[in-house]
Amino acid sequence: MAATFDLTLDCADAQLLAAFWKTALGYVDEPPPAPFTTREEWLAQFDLPEDESADDGAWLCDPDGAGPRLSLFKVPEAKTGKNRLHIDIRVPGHGGPDERWARVRAESERLVTAGATVLEEYDGHHVVMADPEGNEFCVGAASA
Repeated sequence: MAATFDLTLDCADAQLLAAFWKTALGYVDEPPPAPFTTREEWLAQFDLPEDESADDGAWLCDPDGAGPRLSLFKVPEAKTGKNRLHIDIRVPGHGGPDERWARVRAESERLVTAGATVLEEYDGHHVVMADPEGNEFCVGAASA
């Protein structure tokens, strides 16, 4: 049996990036662990330092339970280099190469509207983008 995994992203503004990645991936806020009813209630058990708050983190999940969870945590240091691991967003759908590329372009345009930046376009294959804090990711067509 394969291991499950979550992805964790360090950031300057967890709520800003959570909003972006929910839009990009179709994810939702992950409910707090039982028996807690809110994240604030759950976090209270950890006796956080006074300068930290519930807004310094965000926990997202695939509403269908298929994709990995995504956690975002505020850190004091800025991003300084290229990601060693990045997310590939695969746009679903069938059709020929032109139809698939049109869907990739439309998705990348949607994500620009949500706050992403296009870094490079590999015509007919994929688009390299950055989220609002500069974390690289790619948009491409799902395997046929």
